[in-house]
Amino acid sequence: MNTQFVQTLFRSSGGYAALVLRVPVGLILAAHGAQKLFGWFGGYGLEGTAQWLASIGLAPGTLMALLAGGAEFFGGLALVLGLLTRPAALVSAVTMLVAIFAVHIGNGLFMANNGYEYALTLFVAAAALAIQGGGRFALDNLLLERLGNAGYGQSAVAGK
Repeated sequence: MNTQFVQTLFRSSGGYAALVLRVPVGLILAAHGAQKLFGWFGGYGLEGTAQWLASIGLAPGTLMALLAGGAEFFGGLALVLGLLTRPAALVSAVTMLVAIFAVHIGNGLFMANNGYEYALTLFVAAAALAIQGGGRFALDNLLLERLGNAGYGQSAVAGK
């Protein structure tokens, strides 16, 4: 395993602010994913989401619903935990870009008109987390420490 890759993946320049950003954004994304996958919180579930996505041209609908719902649900849970924060945030950010351009862009900015302001806000938050990492209170730090003890993390890079 490449030491530089491990450092880039898990090390974070974020402090406490990353936690403040990560947890609510992760919960929101996970809840939206649960709507798509399981029909929780008033959602349409996998079948209903798949039909809707196919109707707006995102086919095959079931695959697209699984991808969107999975990215939101599992990516959101990963963000809450600070586990693989950068990849989870990157996948979430890409999912929000797809939502912006496939669903909301034609409606203008404001949510009152089904616009893209909310998806844009989630995109920006996810992009920030992809850049800075999970912060001080993230499971990524535990993984980095354990990988360091195995010769792949901080100890190996620092030459210890």
